[in-house]
Amino acid sequence: MSTLSSTTAATPLPAEWAATVTTVVMPTYNEAANLPTMAEALMALPLDGLRLLVVDDNSPDGTGDVAEQLAEKYNEPGRPRVGVLHRTAKEGLGRAYAAGMERAVAEGAAYVVQMDADGSHPAEKIAEMLGVALATGAEVVVGSRYVPGGTLSDAWKAHRKLLSRWANAYASSILGTRVRDITSGFNLWSAQALHAIDLASVDSAGYSFQVETKYRALKAGFTVMEVPIHFEDRTVGESKMNLAVQLESVAMPWRLRSKALRGGGRGGSAGGSCSAGGARSAEHRR
Repeated sequence: MSTLSSTTAATPLPAEWAATVTTVVMPTYNEAANLPTMAEALMALPLDGLRLLVVDDNSPDGTGDVAEQLAEKYNEPGRPRVGVLHRTAKEGLGRAYAAGMERAVAEGAAYVVQMDADGSHPAEKIAEMLGVALATGAEVVVGSRYVPGGTLSDAWKAHRKLLSRWANAYASSILGTRVRDITSGFNLWSAQALHAIDLASVDSAGYSFQVETKYRALKAGFTVMEVPIHFEDRTVGESKMNLAVQLESVAMPWRLRSKALRGGGRGGSAGGSCSAGGARSAEHRR
């Protein structure tokens, strides 16, 4: 499958496309040191319709306060650019994303981007992902480490790279998808797709939210496309991955497949995706 060339990726979006209301939902827990840098990178993008919604789970390090300061800094009269959703407890990445994405759509976002606060996802790729969605009609665009052109940080040791690839192969083989980076946390969604997958009913509390939501989108018949990204390792703060999250990630693909089989689906298979610039899979339907 072909991918977008660097020349295409660098081309500015038409003004009408750049004005599309697109909200980056960014869950945070103890990310006070990273958040200002991330906000600065996003606010500098040539996307007039871009907004940032920080979803903070009552971080002990004061991330919520930092987010409020950023809202004060970047918001303009009649042009809200940064919003903050304060949650009272740490309930998991999936729960934070669901709450933030629902709020973003309720506030008028046409597209919603999932993005980590640790600097691992390249902000400069958002314009390309939005352009792919608008040009092709794809309802989900995945920032993928595992399509041609995708790369991983050199800071990742060999065992970590193998584990990441295994996790993708594990989930995709159980669920019958051809999405190469189904575990990616850097995704752009249309409001239509988010309404259809019913975020309130998503079971995953942790990182398996990424797998469950993409699987639901594929089962609903939405087109998923992948664009290559470079995934950087965090330099400040600590990963939120723990044993409970890992166990949920192992079990969730089997739960989803079992539920699909009980529901009389096509053996739990959800079809595949294609790289930006490539032909769509025959299993996609609109």
